[in-house]
Amino acid sequence: MKKIINEPAAFVDEFVEGILLAHPDLLKTPGDDLRVMVRADAPVAGKVGIVTGGGSGHLPLFKGYVGHGLLDGVAIGNVFSSPSSSQVLEATKAVDGSAGVLYLYGNYGGDVFNFDLATDMAELEGIKTRTVLGRDDVASQPKERAADRRGVAGIMFAFKAAGAAAERGDSLDQVAAVAEDIIDHTATMGVGLRPTILPTTGKPSFDLSEDEMEVGIGIHGEPGFHRGELETADNIAKTLTDRLVADLSLTSGGRVAVLVNGMGATPLEELYVLFRRVHQALTEKGITVEKNYVGEYATSLEMAGASISLLALNDDRLALLNAPAQSPFFKEG
Repeated sequence: MKKIINEPAAFVDEFVEGILLAHPDLLKTPGDDLRVMVRADAPVAGKVGIVTGGGSGHLPLFKGYVGHGLLDGVAIGNVFSSPSSSQVLEATKAVDGSAGVLYLYGNYGGDVFNFDLATDMAELEGIKTRTVLGRDDVASQPKERAADRRGVAGIMFAFKAAGAAAERGDSLDQVAAVAEDIIDHTATMGVGLRPTILPTTGKPSFDLSEDEMEVGIGIHGEPGFHRGELETADNIAKTLTDRLVADLSLTSGGRVAVLVNGMGATPLEELYVLFRRVHQALTEKGITVEKNYVGEYATSLEMAGASISLLALNDDRLALLNAPAQSPFFKEG
């Protein structure tokens, strides 16, 4: 597959540099390392800082959510690779406003290892941290092992809510509790149609025939639970929605926020076709859609496919989603 890149090894640094040059009013690097990015006004005195991190290739996840009312900093890894513990620590120190720092990132082994190391190093620097893991991918583990699930697009809800809580002045424990609450009430499932091509290898991340789809696929091409003939948009939307509703134990009278997320190569028109059927399926069950997001929120380079996320709402969660926020890739309120 053709790509608009220079040297594959320079890909990450060059697109990060491009983001910084495009948005100097919103973002900065605290030092010389382009792999650490923070909001332009960081640190904000007295405010809990929120740091995320993960592999590149998922824009706007993770770096696209750094900004007012969202995240304060991000540590950036290579494509589909974890950032280093030293990069996490640098981001932590750059956003620490003396109220502590929340680590909010996806549940992947390399990320957990390096963020845990950064936790120990931050403690030596006198910075208090808490960790909340995104774990919304219902296809990756059954309900009884929900703590081991992968973090995928639904973590966006936690970014938004935790960011709003930090912005209004909540304590570190309170911001962490908000993030945990959102994660506990979020469920996501995806479908893949075509693999991504890694810049460093030029090879597809998995094999899938032109007439096949993979249900439950991860954002790095991790296998799902069903591979079969490509179905209609309505069937895909209904299948995913039914599984998410069951996982969250939603019933008639329930309220939800819906995220229909494109994986990178799926036209926006197709995402709206999916949202149409998701909305219908929820309405048929007596569940009210009170908030929706349709677009690319967590991609996998040029993977074709989409994911659907549901967040069970109450008044507090909805208010946090509706709070003002701005980053280069997100605006609310």
